[in-house]
Amino acid sequence: MNRSEIIKLLHTLKLKKNIIEHIIAVEKFSLQIANLILKNNPEIEIDLKLISDGALLHDIGRSVTHSISHAVEGVKIAKKYNFNQQTLSIIENHIGAGITKEEAKALNLPVKDYLPISLEEKIVANADNLIGGSKRRDISYLVDRLKSQNNSDAAKRVVYLNDELSLLANLNLNLLSLK
Repeated sequence: MNRSEIIKLLHTLKLKKNIIEHIIAVEKFSLQIANLILKNNPEIEIDLKLISDGALLHDIGRSVTHSISHAVEGVKIAKKYNFNQQTLSIIENHIGAGITKEEAKALNLPVKDYLPISLEEKIVANADNLIGGSKRRDISYLVDRLKSQNNSDAAKRVVYLNDELSLLANLNLNLLSLK
């Protein structure tokens, strides 16, 4: 599917307007991050089409639920439309900086690790962390929220992920504006 077909799918699945706006902002920010990394690391390969597809589909499961299980539900939906495994992994592993097997069990998700592994997965997860609604937000918002939920390990992963990608981009991504 191309970009316009994916956006049409989001409307067909009756995702709310604000969710679609968020999805498009995450796609835009993901591509900004990817292009910064590519600019500073010509030896690194990043699949921009995969990032676009994954970002556009990362919250497709919100057509079914707004709970944390939207990532698992999103994978089920995306499988029906024959998206590749790499895209499914972005959908499944985009929450925060991932969810460990132990956290998944506590959250009543299928027990496995939901940690972003590929650079494309990490970029979409980090962009999602830095976009609230359709606007750019400071990473401290998510970190503080996770800490208030007694989830300091997840907060540390969020910071570590942003730091890892910031190093590749040669810029603190927490300071990058959505363009």
